[in-house]
Amino acid sequence: MSRPRDAAATRAALLDAATKLFGERGFDRTTVRDIANLAGVNQALLFRYYGSKDALFATVLATQSRELLEDSPAEHLLRTVLLRMLEEKPRREDHPLYAVLRSSHHDSAAEVVRRQLGEEYARALASLTDAEDAELRADLVLAWIVGIGVLRTVFGKQPLAAANSEDVAALVTRAASVLLEHTDVG
Repeated sequence: MSRPRDAAATRAALLDAATKLFGERGFDRTTVRDIANLAGVNQALLFRYYGSKDALFATVLATQSRELLEDSPAEHLLRTVLLRMLEEKPRREDHPLYAVLRSSHHDSAAEVVRRQLGEEYARALASLTDAEDAELRADLVLAWIVGIGVLRTVFGKQPLAAANSEDVAALVTRAASVLLEHTDVG
């Protein structure tokens, strides 16, 4: 007797498995077979539902980006992103920063990262200033966020790694409000 088909559950299982493996291993070291095995499905289904490993990686990043963008209005975005990135005990394998860092040297993965970070986050952050150089200001803040994430989450740099997330978010949002004056420093 065959198992009933559930396309939505299969897509979700593949997405969850890909999120975990891309975070652990990066784009290059994650195989389609490994993703399918972790999801408990045939690898042909990955191609059926996502088209390619590149497209699945793009979906992983887009899903994580969209969740953060949808969870808060633009004026709260910086604080929301910081608090998520600075979680006290992030699940390393699911942390989007790990997937980005482990995959940024791969051309197609790097393009996805540039598109996701460059377009979606920068556009949201740029909306927080009336200055003519809004895009530059947004990129500067975005670079700062990534740098903070790298130092704390990847390198474990002290005292940043042990600092209270709320304290870090408060300091960064207050400082960033000089560039993005409509940021809620609340």
